[in-house]
Order: sequence, then structure tokens, then C-alpha cells
Amino acid sequence: MTTTHPTLTLIEQRISANRFDVAHTLADAEIERLVRLATRAPTAYNLQNWRFIAVRTPAAKARLRAVAQDQAKVAEAAVCFIVCGVLADPQALAGRLQPFVEAGHMPAGMAQGWQQAARLQYATPQAARDEAVRSAALGAMTLMHAAQALGLASCALTGFDAEGVAREFQLAPGEVSVMLATVGRAAPGNWPQKPRRPLAQVLEFA
Repeated sequence: MTTTHPTLTLIEQRISANRFDVAHTLADAEIERLVRLATRAPTAYNLQNWRFIAVRTPAAKARLRAVAQDQAKVAEAAVCFIVCGVLADPQALAGRLQPFVEAGHMPAGMAQGWQQAARLQYATPQAARDEAVRSAALGAMTLMHAAQALGLASCALTGFDAEGVAREFQLAPGEVSVMLATVGRAAPGNWPQKPRRPLAQVLEFA
């Protein structure tokens, strides 16, 4: 007898919500839990090169909405996360891997090797930016799945002025605003998940 795992149901039922309950709010601890879960996403070399800005006050939401094509859901959701990718910094790896080394999971020499490999892999600006986008995207999707598991709705937004976001929220020079992610309680009127293309069009066996 085949049973459906709750995680599979979550993926199949997730929607991109456009309508949120404007009266619903999230406490600091709830926002922190979402981001803590988001940081469980895969990250190359354990760089963890992401940052999450939780935009939740009316004034901050208004500033973000102004540089996000005036999308109402930015202001109506309980929180809108600015998901930033951070350009890879191999120098930071030593500190991020040290607890793993001290716990006996990784030899110190291997950690040093990873640092050197990361330095070579992300030597060009394009390679460093690509990894920042990958890390942020993985973190954002994990955050949205966590929200779904906690009974919340979410939506990923790419319609925004990246330079405007960087200016309004004082992003550091090495940070890339990859996407926005609204999270809150769904209001009536949202569409179900839209149809997906047939597997024959997107899957190839090699």
C-alpha cells in the first residue's frame, strides 16, 4: 500500500499566493524560525552566502512596494523577505567550517582544501555572482516550503528594481537582491497551482 509523505503533499499543493490576509501578522520568533529553516538549504562548501531582510513594518513595506512595481502583496503579506545572495568569500569558510572540524566530522586539512577550491572556483565576478544567486534561490525555496508546512502561504517575486532595493535597504556592495518572498496567511480568491508541462517535455534520460 502506497502512502503519500506529507512533504510530497506540501510540494503538490503549494501555490503562489497573490492575496493575503492584511490583518495577519507574524511574531519575531515566527520569522526567525522561517529563516532558521531556510538556512538548512544546500550551500556550496558551506559558504552560507545568503542574507534575509524581513520587511514587515508598514513604512518599510511602502518603501519596498515603491521599487517592486507597486505590487499590493508586498504590503498585504505579513512579511516580505528580501532574499540576498552574497558574493562568495572563501576567507569566511575557515570560521564557518571550524565547528564541523572541532566536532570531528572533517579533518582540518580538508577544510583548508575546501577554502582553496572555493577560491579557485569563484575567482571571476561571474562565477561568484552565479553562486550567490544559486544559494539565495535555494534558501528562498526552502523558506517557502517551510512556510507552507507551517500553514502559511507564500509567493516568489522577481518583478522589482534591484538597484532601488539596494538603495532603499542599504545592501552591501557584495550583496545581490535575488528575489522577494512574501509570506502570510492566504486570503480568499487565490488561484490553485497552475498546470505544469508534461514530463515528456522537461525530462530526458541519459
